[in-house]
Amino acid sequence: MKAVQISEFGDRSKLELNDIAIPTPAANEILIKVKCASVNPVDWKIREGYLQPTLNHPLPLTLGWDVSGVVAAIGSDVSGFQLSDEVYSRPDIAKNGSYAEFQLVVANEVAHKPSSLSFQEAAGVPLAALTAWQSLYDQAKLAGGESVLIHAGSGAVGQFAIQLAKLRGATVYTTTSARNTDLVLGLGADRVIDYTQEDFSELRDIDVVFDTIGGETQANSWKTLKKGGRLVSITENPDEAIAAEHGVSASFCFVQPNSEQLKELAELADAGQLKVSIDSEFALDQVAEAHERSETGRAQGKIIINVSA
Repeated sequence: MKAVQISEFGDRSKLELNDIAIPTPAANEILIKVKCASVNPVDWKIREGYLQPTLNHPLPLTLGWDVSGVVAAIGSDVSGFQLSDEVYSRPDIAKNGSYAEFQLVVANEVAHKPSSLSFQEAAGVPLAALTAWQSLYDQAKLAGGESVLIHAGSGAVGQFAIQLAKLRGATVYTTTSARNTDLVLGLGADRVIDYTQEDFSELRDIDVVFDTIGGETQANSWKTLKKGGRLVSITENPDEAIAAEHGVSASFCFVQPNSEQLKELAELADAGQLKVSIDSEFALDQVAEAHERSETGRAQGKIIINVSA
């Protein structure tokens, strides 16, 4: 099979389209014939070697940790899936990824694909939507009637965060640029802050801040929270001492595989309550261009890799 791999860490020139053996599923695994993958910032951060101290990947490594496809083979202990079932997953990031014609995934990380979504749309859901779900629902415990400030609402994670926050009954503030105002309003945002013209840090009495940017954005977010508020970041560990100074709590979310949450997300999508925006599509031999697009930080939605017809 074809797979896009790295044999050493570095820039986009390290990406290689290789011929490798099709893997065989262990007892608890499913072999997915990959239809589509998607690109997330973590892909090129791993490629660059930034996360190697934490993840310790062996090389060569197949990148990509969003997948949609069909079941091609099933391990002996797996139940609930049949050959040719349409599935999707955010697999274990410590293992080989989805920039390949086939991928092995542990069965409890897989869910049936939303029937209403294309393979391209489905591949754009798992990592970004699970990140928003686990940040807002599991860690921040966002409740109906609360207010939430979502940074970078037009990004892939931000778009899902807006929709999930509205489904929970929250009032949503979000930062973006003027060109994305209609997009985030269409997803349910109540107040849009154009960061090129307005200063979000003037907001006050926010219950939850969802930090998808870090750095100065995180530093300027503390003052927006009410006492007892919560900040969740997906970019850097918040400083607990600073949180204590402001009388709030803070946490870091690194998304984990979760098939049950994928099932719930599929139900929302099939009920018409979860929209997926696609920024651009690339072929398997165009992963370098797809990474370049992701690295701009300007993608309006998901960057998709079409692996097989």
